[in-house]
Amino acid sequence: MIKNSQLKVATFNLYNYLAPPDAFYDFQRIYSAEQWAKKQRWLADYLKNQQPDIIGFQEVFSINELKQQVNAEGYPYFAVVDEPTVIDDFIYRDPVVAIASRYKIIAVSQVEAEQDDILAMGLSASFNFSRSIIRATLEVPHIGHVDCYVVHFKSKRSMLHHQDDESHSEQQNVVMQLKSQALGRWASSMQRGSEAALLLVEIIKRRAHTNNPVIVMGDFNNELHDGVLNHLIADHLRFSGHRQNSPSRSEFKLQDSWQLYQRHVVTENDREATHYFGSSSSVFDYILLSREFDAGFQGSFFEVVDYHTYDQHLINPQFAYDDQSTDHGVVMVTMKLRD
Repeated sequence: MIKNSQLKVATFNLYNYLAPPDAFYDFQRIYSAEQWAKKQRWLADYLKNQQPDIIGFQEVFSINELKQQVNAEGYPYFAVVDEPTVIDDFIYRDPVVAIASRYKIIAVSQVEAEQDDILAMGLSASFNFSRSIIRATLEVPHIGHVDCYVVHFKSKRSMLHHQDDESHSEQQNVVMQLKSQALGRWASSMQRGSEAALLLVEIIKRRAHTNNPVIVMGDFNNELHDGVLNHLIADHLRFSGHRQNSPSRSEFKLQDSWQLYQRHVVTENDREATHYFGSSSSVFDYILLSREFDAGFQGSFFEVVDYHTYDQHLINPQFAYDDQSTDHGVVMVTMKLRD
């Protein structure tokens, strides 16, 4: 039997992973010792039961605590590229992303867009990713160096906030609130879409330089096939003249792991949502793969044989166990070494 013939990759929004007595966002939001223990136990149980080899985390406040916890669960390699913001000594904002791996991380860097690309999009020179993006190069059995990107794109929350002015009429305040919502939500979409486009450009440039296989995982805060983000999978990108059918085109293409999995199964399945808001549900959490993980590519190493969304805590929660879990489903793909 071939050793390490399977590769499991997961993306996990931890939802305010912050050890007490520190607070997240305001001074009242502090886990009790019991709540924190339950949150850590829920994560530990997931790792023990699902056994991902590589996992990208979002909403990390307590970096050292997470590093210690995953290390105890068999993940000796761990990396972050940023730190959360701390105000008033104990109130945390701006959580970061992290990566944990059973396989050696040989290089880590923060993805930074080039100024020329930012300006070419008509953005302000001060534009930056709303949350730092990790690029970690891992030494993965059978395939060698793999560039893993962990992202948490800008949320859909409005970037503009209106406070009622007592000197204005009720109608004036309503109009101003509607204005801030319309402009603010579109500003969030522009930020999110710009982040995705600039990330893709950096992936393409890196790929051209190293030819490393690519895995992108994270909370996209948007449906991938929405117009704001669909350039990430590059299906709609067009080349001029003879390059339209160039074999090298697939070299820079990323594919949704769900679509690759659907090619493997006999009957098409429904995709489970990873986030719920009121009566609506969406897939916000994704794992994208380069052609080395696509069985349709003759030179691929792995093929996607399973796609699993861990969502019992969302659709059928047991309060005593799940109340300190997460508000996202946890997505994991299993890839098998091709014969």
